[in-house]
Amino acid sequence: MLCHEMAVSPMEQETLKSVYRHAGPEGVARSGDLAEALGVSPATITARLKKLDDQGLVEHRPYQGVTLTRKGRVAAIGAIRRHRIVERFLADLLGYRWDEADQLAVTFEHSLPAEVVARMYNALDRPTACPHGFPIPEAEAEELAALATLADADLGETIEVALPGNTHPDVVSFLDTIGIRPGTVLTVKERHPFEGPVIVDVDGVDRVVGHKLAAEIYASAPNQEE
Repeated sequence: MLCHEMAVSPMEQETLKSVYRHAGPEGVARSGDLAEALGVSPATITARLKKLDDQGLVEHRPYQGVTLTRKGRVAAIGAIRRHRIVERFLADLLGYRWDEADQLAVTFEHSLPAEVVARMYNALDRPTACPHGFPIPEAEAEELAALATLADADLGETIEVALPGNTHPDVVSFLDTIGIRPGTVLTVKERHPFEGPVIVDVDGVDRVVGHKLAAEIYASAPNQEE
């Protein structure tokens, strides 16, 4: 992973992460979606993609989209791994909230030497998940473990909540008021048909979660940490 991190600039790492996250079922991301997600102009994203293509990290076909090469996929997941480790360090050792850690990590994570990130990981006792509840991939991994959502959870299933860093603050605030946050363990008690709400047990209290909101709440198996 060191060679990927040394060769790719911070902005290029963010672009690779965005390509990975916006790739559809066939692994293709659209440059317009990437520009919007990264807050840059179409011309800027085109220039970045051309450079990444020249480095063998993506295959960019104008008007057809962009795909990651194997080398690019490893670099993208390596950047995601780095972000999640730094987030965990900020949350566990410095006391930042999970959403604060996400915003702060991206401001300096790229400037940290790989050895420092590795020491953070070991100092944290090699955690398996970030503060959001998403898995921290292994070094040189080519895939991230996919998580289902609460909307897909089975009746009676017990899950541990994971929330993306880009969850709207109003949504985070509302979920917090009903006891749902990263790491919360809940059980599905009722599922209403036709995209109806999901009723979940949170610490012995029934909570109603609309279908649309349930689709934004990710679910992992509980007790992943030792």
